[in-house]
Amino acid sequence: MFRFLLKRLLGLLFVVIGVTFITFLMGHFAPGDPIRVLLGDHPNAALEAQLKHQYGLDLPWYQQYISYMSHLVRLDFGLSFRTINRPVWDILKDGVPVSLELALWGLFLQLVIGIPLGIASALRANTWVDTFNMGLALVLYAIPVFIFGVLFQLLIIWMDKTLGMRWPVTQWGTPWQYSWQDVQYKLAPILVYTAAGMAYYARLARTSMLEVLRQDYIKTARAKGMIEQVVVYRHAFRNALIPLVTVIGVSVGFLVTGAFFTEKIFNLPGVANLTLEAIDSLDYPVLQATTVMLACSVVLGNLVSDLLYTLVDPRIKAE
Repeated sequence: MFRFLLKRLLGLLFVVIGVTFITFLMGHFAPGDPIRVLLGDHPNAALEAQLKHQYGLDLPWYQQYISYMSHLVRLDFGLSFRTINRPVWDILKDGVPVSLELALWGLFLQLVIGIPLGIASALRANTWVDTFNMGLALVLYAIPVFIFGVLFQLLIIWMDKTLGMRWPVTQWGTPWQYSWQDVQYKLAPILVYTAAGMAYYARLARTSMLEVLRQDYIKTARAKGMIEQVVVYRHAFRNALIPLVTVIGVSVGFLVTGAFFTEKIFNLPGVANLTLEAIDSLDYPVLQATTVMLACSVVLGNLVSDLLYTLVDPRIKAE
């Protein structure tokens, strides 16, 4: 197990270094001058030279990259181009909790609703239960998030005018607090974020479960008179989890940055709005920070998947 973890962590290190290098080069050679954007319509040559020296932009690109990496190992993402002398983490620290809370609740609901829904459909394949569940899942999966979010907002507005519910359409409330007012803000974005992922997990769980139920060892267990619940949940379900574990690991990797559309539609103060503002203002340090966060979370998500494999299937050895 130690060798397995060591190899995976070394892989994580090389992936993150590769991502930082590519992201840095894209920011360095991208068109536009962030310092001139910062100065606005009235540039000052002396101030421009001073700011470029302050940010290290007057150095060769490889020296800039070495300096960037030396700060990154100390979890220092550098200074923002948009606001002079403001650390990047100071910009992100308020957005990350919002995005993380949205994504964690969304992923939790996707799993606890989608997987049981798919298993129920597999156990009642080709019945009205299966048709209804998969039809609903197909509709939710087919509708783009930015369309479904707007439709959900229109539904809230209609309910507000019809029933006088006074339900908020945008914003998030206080992160990690769950008073009734906070729940009102958070419920709609969480449900919209959950919808497509829940549908995907439901369809994947149904397909995986049906494939396992057709295996010879399942037929043998039933022929021996084994209780159906034991056959389904002890033997079939555990093997059906293997494809799901892969997808769960990827989903964990995209927790923070995977909710961009939802955050933008509901005007949430999360990572999405910060990233889009950074694009408009050529604030490359913020873009590099969000990219590095995404790379680290994806690789860690894959590491979680590999570890879960060893628990789900004992034939898979962590070597």
